[in-house]
Amino acid sequence: MIIFGASGHGKVVLSANRKETKFFFDDNPSVTRFRKLPVYVYDANFEKEETLVVAIGDNRIRQIIVQKIKHIFTTVIAQSSLIDTSVNIGEGSQLLHGVIIQSDTHIGRHTIVNTGATIDHDCSVGDFCHIAPNATLCGDVSVGEGTLIGAGSIIIPGIKIGKWCTIGAGSVVLNDVTDYSTVVGNPGRITVVNE
Repeated sequence: MIIFGASGHGKVVLSANRKETKFFFDDNPSVTRFRKLPVYVYDANFEKEETLVVAIGDNRIRQIIVQKIKHIFTTVIAQSSLIDTSVNIGEGSQLLHGVIIQSDTHIGRHTIVNTGATIDHDCSVGDFCHIAPNATLCGDVSVGEGTLIGAGSIIIPGIKIGKWCTIGAGSVVLNDVTDYSTVVGNPGRITVVNE
């Protein structure tokens, strides 16, 4: 397997990966080694039979890179995570250390569920999302494409969060959130809408 992203999130994905990591790709040509592995600038023809995951924490940048990649995508699921057998996981997603995902949940493509996050039953998380460390999604929560759920935030049952939203760290979301909104606080309140 190949990891695209020789930086902080790349370290976490490398640690969680149960397959052999052969090397990293990165856009920075000055980085030639990372975590004792070689680093190369992306080349669609280099080791093209190997699977790849994009380990970039920023949702928009991850989406842009994914659109350029010609390799086959794989998922990374840490051995310490607890994932119900009924969970559907999209290609390129990363479920990291201590993650718990309960029954009948859908995780979109190229989504990060970060360290210690919990997602309860019947949730739907869109493509290119990032559920940050220790965030909690209670049952039947829907999260739209590209949304960041900040570290330690709590989303109560049945809430619908739109696409490309930012839920600030430690926020408690009690009401539905429209597309492109930023929510902060306890109780969470919309502070910005960027269309």
